[in-house]
Amino acid sequence: MAMETQAIVIASVGALGIGAQWIAWRTGWPAIVLMLAAGFIAGPVTGLIDPEAAFGDMLDPMISIGVALILFEGGLSLDLRELRHSGSAVWRLATIGVLIGWALGALAGFYIAGLVWPVAVLFGGILIVTGPTVVIPLLRQANIQTRPNSILKWEGIVNDPTGALCAVIAYEYFRRVAEFPDASVFDVVPPLIIAAILAGLIGYAAARMIAYLFPRGAIPEFLKVPVLFTIVIVVFVLTNMIEHEAGLVAVTVMGITLANRDVSSIRSIHPFKENIAVLLVSGIFILLAASLEWEEMAYLQTSFRPLLFLLALLFIVRPLTVMISLIGSDVPWNERLFVAWIAPRGIVLVAISGLFALRLGDLGIEGGQLLIGLSFAVVVVTVIAHGFTINIAAKWLGVKGTSRPGLLIVGSTPWTIAMAKQMESLDIPIMIVDSSWQRLGAARRQGMPYYHGEILNEATEHNLDLSPYQVLVAATENEAYNTLVCNEFAHEIGRDSVYQLGESADGHDNKHSLPASMRGRALFESGYGVDQVNEKQSTGWVFKKTKLSDAFDYDAARENLPDSATMLLLVRGDTGKLRFFTHAARPEPRAGDTIITFAPPKMKKVEPSSDKQPVNKDDRSTGPQTA
Repeated sequence: MAMETQAIVIASVGALGIGAQWIAWRTGWPAIVLMLAAGFIAGPVTGLIDPEAAFGDMLDPMISIGVALILFEGGLSLDLRELRHSGSAVWRLATIGVLIGWALGALAGFYIAGLVWPVAVLFGGILIVTGPTVVIPLLRQANIQTRPNSILKWEGIVNDPTGALCAVIAYEYFRRVAEFPDASVFDVVPPLIIAAILAGLIGYAAARMIAYLFPRGAIPEFLKVPVLFTIVIVVFVLTNMIEHEAGLVAVTVMGITLANRDVSSIRSIHPFKENIAVLLVSGIFILLAASLEWEEMAYLQTSFRPLLFLLALLFIVRPLTVMISLIGSDVPWNERLFVAWIAPRGIVLVAISGLFALRLGDLGIEGGQLLIGLSFAVVVVTVIAHGFTINIAAKWLGVKGTSRPGLLIVGSTPWTIAMAKQMESLDIPIMIVDSSWQRLGAARRQGMPYYHGEILNEATEHNLDLSPYQVLVAATENEAYNTLVCNEFAHEIGRDSVYQLGESADGHDNKHSLPASMRGRALFESGYGVDQVNEKQSTGWVFKKTKLSDAFDYDAARENLPDSATMLLLVRGDTGKLRFFTHAARPEPRAGDTIITFAPPKMKKVEPSSDKQPVNKDDRSTGPQTA
């Protein structure tokens, strides 16, 4: 019966976690708030899930290993080359900021929240953590400029193990003081720092071993992901045996080291590791929220102190920490203010707080149980406050990236340059990428944004900011290469957002056709191929744009075109989103949209009628835009 109960809990946690993530995707609400609500309703409110009863002593190690894998996955996303944008600021926040934040958090915990000194000092260390699992999705959603984006992302990842280490230092100090009343800070801190350094070296050595073995074929492809995750868990457990929570340092160093080694195999497992991270974040947060008890929440309901503490955290502790840390830096004031405001806490804060709340109770220190409810309150308030204001703050402070979704065009040809010019005329951010300097010549002469390099080269991710571009069109003269590009970027920007020119008209009968599962979405409803668009381009076909209105709708626009003309895409008037006409899907045009067509140079004239209005001058199709 116990096994059946555990199975039901596991299934329920998975359904609730992924369900909350899906609702967050559909609504744009912060996923962590929805997961907290789902776990709280399933746990304390309805009693449907009781993780402690289901898993017993296994709950803590399950959560600890899950947090370790999340930190490792976060470390894999950090490349040291990004520090050229924000290196000094990150190091300031990771050193000076840690000490200031710890001190201010401890003071706020003692004087405002009413915690006893041991609990306040330990909680102050934990509050350093800013939650990369929350920060990174917020930054991606809000489209922030490169430097503040990089500062917040790096701070979130680096401070996760740092906050855990600060909590360990505080806990070990109070534990040894309880055993040896004469122990001093100097008796406790140096051994802990040495343990953290040793753990980091072990993580570094493990990463170097993987970087040596994987490219040499020592591990078969189908075993690389299992081997990697097993090594992460082994390193975490072994280093934790050296010192409590030192494993968090080890796995973070391991992830960052692998991210900065030239290991092609690591890139190939990114989709899988990201999926695992989503599952772990969902599962752990649901479990922790369901583990809450009403007694632990009573402190939040019966006292005004928690509210004052949360306000102090938002408006005093975080702003002072950032402003003092960045004194004398080259970060502009608007970016400092933005970084000072954005500091949502997430899964690691709750996990570490829950872990040490139990350990403080074992030491006989009163008030440790308050950490659980207070940490959840911190997560909810900071996620809501920062999650729902990040766009407003970014606009006010001028750190917002481009607001309209951009188009990344792979391949510099007369056809792609003509398309890019139409996109630019509609204020759509575009970038033409090609590895040939000669082919880029026409784009350069016309002042088009371009990048000279191989789009599939890993260095491109660090030399070219891809965040403004939500849609990719691969239109080189090599169809197989276009397919490879689409297949490579499908997991990053979505399978439905990568497009390529189709095969030839009879491509479906070609024995050598590439698998549809690898290809991007085929441009044009007729599925024009590379040779076809080049041929039409050479005979004078041009791109034209038509603005739709209530009086001049899609049917009127269609009638105004030659029969051979074909729709390429429409640009939503309110959002600027790009919707392509493909062989498999047709977007629903509406008033305010602009339609881009590929048509012969000569247009049919619209016959005046009582119910159809000719297009206004501003809405008329433009002339040829060839390079």
